[in-house]
Amino acid sequence: MINIAISQSNPILGDLIYNSRLIIEAAIKANDAGAHLLVTPELSLTGYPPEDLLHRDSFISEVSVKLKALAADLANYQELRVVVGYPCLTVGGLKNCASVLFRGEIIASYEKQCLPNGKVFDEPRYFIAGSEPCVFDIDGYKVGLIICEDVWHANPVKQAKSKGAQLLIVPNASPYHQGKQILREEVVKKRVLESQIPIIYVNTVGGQDELVFDGFSFACNPTGELAWRLPQFDEAFQVVQFDGNCLPYSFESLQEVECEIYGALVLGLKDYVQKNGFPGVIIGLSGGVDSALVLALAVDALGADRVRTIMMPSQFTAEISWLDAREMASNLGVRYDEFSIIPMFSSFEKSLSKEFSGLTTDTTEENIQARVRGTLLMALSNKSGWIVLTTGNKSEMAVGYCTLYGDMAGGFAVIKDVPKTLVYRLCNYRNRISKIIPERIITRPPSAELRSDQKDQDSLPDYEILDAVLGGYMEKDQSIEEIISQGIGYEDVQKIVKLIKLNEYKRRQAPLGIRISDRAFGRDWRYPVTNKFLA
Repeated sequence: MINIAISQSNPILGDLIYNSRLIIEAAIKANDAGAHLLVTPELSLTGYPPEDLLHRDSFISEVSVKLKALAADLANYQELRVVVGYPCLTVGGLKNCASVLFRGEIIASYEKQCLPNGKVFDEPRYFIAGSEPCVFDIDGYKVGLIICEDVWHANPVKQAKSKGAQLLIVPNASPYHQGKQILREEVVKKRVLESQIPIIYVNTVGGQDELVFDGFSFACNPTGELAWRLPQFDEAFQVVQFDGNCLPYSFESLQEVECEIYGALVLGLKDYVQKNGFPGVIIGLSGGVDSALVLALAVDALGADRVRTIMMPSQFTAEISWLDAREMASNLGVRYDEFSIIPMFSSFEKSLSKEFSGLTTDTTEENIQARVRGTLLMALSNKSGWIVLTTGNKSEMAVGYCTLYGDMAGGFAVIKDVPKTLVYRLCNYRNRISKIIPERIITRPPSAELRSDQKDQDSLPDYEILDAVLGGYMEKDQSIEEIISQGIGYEDVQKIVKLIKLNEYKRRQAPLGIRISDRAFGRDWRYPVTNKFLA
């Protein structure tokens, strides 16, 4: 029987010293526990994805230096083998590698064969694919090594089996989206049933720009049953045992959808703020449901002392919006300030009165209000160093129901990939934990409050319809005809699709935000701005 230590770690991309320390700390614990093998995630030395850092010779050179230093540091642990992931410059080109470090040397290496090139992945831009299996010995057991995407394909597993592998180790940097763990476990189960080789799947955890890595490392035996599953959205270290099968250990349960997504948003926000060194966040609080959800997420991610809220009423702001915003801020114990935008808005109107003389009031004046608010928030951000969190949701981003340089002004868009209908579900979920969001915020009709008696549905179809069209057209690439066949009216579908196309230019200028769906606006969605294709 061999003992295998699993390090479900949260590296900082590009911080080779910090990431080396994470590996060494895990090695100390593994050695003290009598482990024979320590497994760290894909590209554990650099973090994932390094993107165009991989084009910098200085980065690749420093990785090589740090790998040698890490091997020397780990040489003290005479019975411990450590799997480390890193980009390796070979004769054939740069490759995504995982090596086994033992007694100061590299005793085995694997070069990733299946390089993903879709959705959020573009590894062929950087790496050359490997072609050879890797199997090494631990006290008489033959252990194979593949990396992440390789397990989604049959051939790398077959190669390892042909070399006598009795156990397959799979380091991963597999980003989260809703339902992803079910897919992972289905794929791994298929591979083990095909090969009759148990698989240990080790995933990284943490936020990296838009991406969230959710951990949930697990092991699957040839029967197709899971032996254990580690926590989701948390770092974890555990020593497990293998004696021809992966022996059972603790089993973290899958969560309900709202709990899972909420956890992803909290982790993504926390790591973006902390890894980039921001002391805190600023939120424009409107008394509406979107800013309420962002505030709840921010406090859960960072604590109340690192969150500041600003209410910026105008002559169109309803009294209940003030009351609800104040109540919500009080419930969470965050700093709350009010800045009326009426004087600034009046100054704009006065300055532009000659230019606008004889013209009807329209969205121009509405957008000025939003831009005044954006300017105030960014001024406070500049003075304090705290980052502004925008509060726009996926439905609004899709159809352009947002103002460039106004409510889109900020550094991070927390709910950018959360449709409006899901916003409500997440608010209700959070209130089930503790009732922090005033019920009226959730139940009242949504409004931008940029003109008298304004409601979102004055300009948009019902959000249930909008989100259904968005899910079909944007996330599933369904045609207009396919969406209409599901019972949605022709005019609604045409209007929404047209708005999605027209507002590509806005989304290109939006701050990045957390990806929680299988397709988000950003690195998943690469449509041209100048585009006359209408279907």
